Amino acid sequence: MPTPAVSVLVVDDQAPFRIAARLVVRATAGFEVIGEAKSGEEAVEAVARLNPQLVLMDINMEGMGGIAATRLIRDVHKGTNVILLSTYDEEDLPADARTCGALAYVHKERFGPDILEGTWSTTAANSSN
Repeated sequence: MPTPAVSVLVVDDQAPFRIAARLVVRATAGFEVIGEAKSGEEAVEAVARLNPQLVLMDINMEGMGGIAATRLIRDVHKGTNVILLSTYDEEDLPADARTCGALAYVHKERFGPDILEGTWSTTAANSSN
């Protein structure tokens, strides 16, 4: 029996990046986008409604940002994992990005199928131990 695809919610306030992220997910075997959101508030609501396994979350958005949304999502939906995405260099990340419960931080320019698959594979391996 085939393994079901990893369900993904894409969260970014910029439509061009949501499109790019959708294309990356589509190009990655075993993953499928099940929804999109434009803000942290929409992300929290969409996670409650759609129950994705993975959220690709922008850090900087109007209203509730990605770090606060990640913290809320991880507090309530333990089975939902979050990868933070932004244009920050790793050393310039806000301090709370490291403690909000996200699996990883990925620079938007580096985000591609290999990064998505590798980050998820590491998570799956760690959760089975």
